Amino acid sequence: VQLQASGGGLVQAGGSLRLSCAATGRTFSSYAMGWFRQAPGEEREFVAAISRSGSITSYTDSAKGRFTISRDNAKNTVYLQMNSLKPEDTAAYYCAARGGVVSRTPAGYDYWGQGTLVTVSS
Repeated sequence: VQLQASGGGLVQAGGSLRLSCAATGRTFSSYAMGWFRQAPGEEREFVAAISRSGSITSYTDSAKGRFTISRDNAKNTVYLQMNSLKPEDTAAYYCAARGGVVSRTPAGYDYWGQGTLVTVSS
């Protein structure tokens, strides 16, 4: 499966962005999907994940209550709605796919999209 992330940009603190990740190739609904981010000089970290059906979601603590992951299997797309953005959310955001259940570990994912850069100004 090939993944294409989009929707990043520059936003002021307190603002919102919606990231999208479009998948092509094998059956999208066969994959659990995750969003990760990586700031300069930092390791890639888990942000959110969603199960194949969309019935199960998982968030890192800093994203809970601010970010929402969702998916549309008919459109082969997973989304990350980010509200109340903070400067510490600044990073390149990556979507990823894995067969099986939701995982919070980058090593558990088989396919990765290119990053989309999110910059939050104070």
